[in-house]
Amino acid sequence: MKIVANEKQIKQKSLIGQIASFASLAILGVGFYLSLTSRDPEMLGFMWAALLLGFLLSQFGLYYGNRWSRRPDKALDQALKGLDDRYAIYHYTSAATHVLVGPAGLWVLQPYHQMGKIVYEKNRWKQKGGSFLQKYLRLFGQENIGRPDLEIESELDSMRKYLQKKMPDAELPPVQAALVFMHEKAEIAAEEAPIPTLLAKDLKDYLRKTTKGKALTPEKAKLIQDVLGS
Repeated sequence: MKIVANEKQIKQKSLIGQIASFASLAILGVGFYLSLTSRDPEMLGFMWAALLLGFLLSQFGLYYGNRWSRRPDKALDQALKGLDDRYAIYHYTSAATHVLVGPAGLWVLQPYHQMGKIVYEKNRWKQKGGSFLQKYLRLFGQENIGRPDLEIESELDSMRKYLQKKMPDAELPPVQAALVFMHEKAEIAAEEAPIPTLLAKDLKDYLRKTTKGKALTPEKAKLIQDVLGS
């Protein structure tokens, strides 16, 4: 499998996440120190402001850390290891973040790092159960699962528009999507989800099994790969 990644952007965004995380710790430390030592009512405002700013910065750092410092691109590469050179994966080089192109079709892959049980019910993805530590991390140390349906639809729409602009005269294949959970302690119970929801270790087999008869021709795959690689 050919791998194309925007290493410059990855390093820049990873650095931003690290700076935000360190800054949040420093500011939270100041707020905590003021809460223990200051009895001046006028300092209470500074204390709460520091705690709020530190918390917001920590969430910002967490967001960037999950998407850049943790290198989800490397985790996806590892999950797809063994695919032959007819496949190519593109990280941070086009309108969608992670794009796989090959005989199995054109896929937008959305990685997640959440642990615990991932379920789909009442038209939503949710995290359930887990140990006390997992619940604690979910509240304070782990990014919320959010709305994968909205995130992936935005990615798909951007990808379709990108290809239409780059290949105005070509008949474009359907752009498919999958949510990929990377954490080793994640488990999936989302068979009814409208978007394939998979563990990373199951991704490669899923692509091979479910796309029989829907393969891209070598010529069409090569054309899309040339566009994304440029």
